[in-house]
Order: sequence, then C-alpha cells, then structure tokens
Amino acid sequence: MSVAAHAAGAAAANPVAGGLAGGLVGGETVAAVAVLANGVAAGIMLSTVIGIAPMMLSLSYGRYVQLVQFMWPRFDPIMPITNGATLVLDVLLAAVLVEGPARWAFAAAALLQAAVMGVSVTRNVPVNRMVRALDPDRQPSDWESIDPRRRWRAWNAFRTSLALLAFLVNVVTTSRLA
Repeated sequence: MSVAAHAAGAAAANPVAGGLAGGLVGGETVAAVAVLANGVAAGIMLSTVIGIAPMMLSLSYGRYVQLVQFMWPRFDPIMPITNGATLVLDVLLAAVLVEGPARWAFAAAALLQAAVMGVSVTRNVPVNRMVRALDPDRQPSDWESIDPRRRWRAWNAFRTSLALLAFLVNVVTTSRLA
C-alpha cells in the first residue's frame, strides 16, 4: 500500500495520523527531514572520530581542557536537537506514517538512534561535563589515572557507528518510499 493510501486509512482510524499524513505532512516529507537531521548529526559525529578525537589525544592536559571548553557550547545545542529530531521522526514514521517493511526499517532506525542518545547521555556527556569543570591551568595530581580521552574516544566511535547505521537505514528506506 502506498503512503498516500495508508494516510487515507490512518486518517479514518487515527486522528493524529490523519492530521499529519492527511494533507499537512506526508511520510515522504517526514522521512526526508529525518534523513537530513540524521545526516547532520552523523556527519558531525564522524568528524569527531576522524579528526577531533585523535587531536585531543595529542594535546597536553591544559590544551585538551581548553578545547573541550571551547567546543562544548557549540556542539551541545546542535547534537541533542538533531539526534532527538531524528528519533522522534523515525518513531512517527514507524508508528503512523508508513507500513510494511518501511515501518520496520524506520523502527530499527529509531532503536539505533535511541542507542546513540543513550550512549551520549550515559557515557560521553558526563565526561564532557567533568572536563568542562576542570581548570586548564591546574592539572589534577591523578590526571594520568583519570584521563578520560581514550574511554571517550571509544564510546564516541561506537555511537558514531550506530548513528551512521541509522543514517544508512533512513536513506535506503526513504529512497524506497518515492
């Protein structure tokens, strides 16, 4: 069944789906916005894997702390917005806007995106907050044992892989909707 036919049936059975898919916003449009948000987030995360994280490992304590303190307010607003938007849109697509294999694919993308956000909130963001609170001019005496860079890099690479996989699922599934 096409997205339009599904929208007509959903409009009768579900007022939320009817309002969204019944004329205001169709599944293809929502999917395209999900791809855009997911692509921006995954691209930013990929840049940290291939450039920023390796650079962080090469910096002295003070320069590393300064870099995190500089980057945090720039990355923090955009990453929760793009990752959160992708998750919400994938859930919306899977729940009410598409059916069949596309529904399952968008549900898989939503699960991947939820995992990205889970890793971010429980692993990477706490490290960023800790480093942001440090004084770049006063290295802690136990820095060698608490330096979080390698741990942060490993979790970042993992969540980036999940985000890229979600992006692939979103792109392939969206291309098949048209």
